[in-house]
Amino acid sequence: MSLLKIESHITKSLENVQGLESFGYSLFFYGNDHVLPFVSIAKSDNEYDSVSNLNRDGVFRVNIGVSKETFNRLFNNPKMEWDYTKLNSFIPHPHYSAQHFICILNPVEEKLEETINFISEAHLIAKTRYDKKYSNKLKRGNRI
Repeated sequence: MSLLKIESHITKSLENVQGLESFGYSLFFYGNDHVLPFVSIAKSDNEYDSVSNLNRDGVFRVNIGVSKETFNRLFNNPKMEWDYTKLNSFIPHPHYSAQHFICILNPVEEKLEETINFISEAHLIAKTRYDKKYSNKLKRGNRI
């Protein structure tokens, strides 16, 4: 149920979102700039990523690119050990924490609402990045 709510929020509530399926991930980008997704949903392990044991029945991981401030507020102890298989708990992304990505497996209740809020934050960050990138291209006379 939470997966459907998350996917619905991304595809129906947020503007200018494009999706792509790759390696068992649903990747969501702002506009046609498919360089870095602002959120992705992993529904199974693959040869590159099995740290969350997503092959368990019904388990999925939401990966969200948040601001540096949000990331640091959530994870102020850099030496902490993380259990990447734990459900319904925000953790730094196992591979992209340096880029301020967080993740959560199967969010429910208040964590589901927080997840949706973090996705909205990530969408705004992606929109701002997109607008700046394409505004600069137009200023230089490049075609989009």
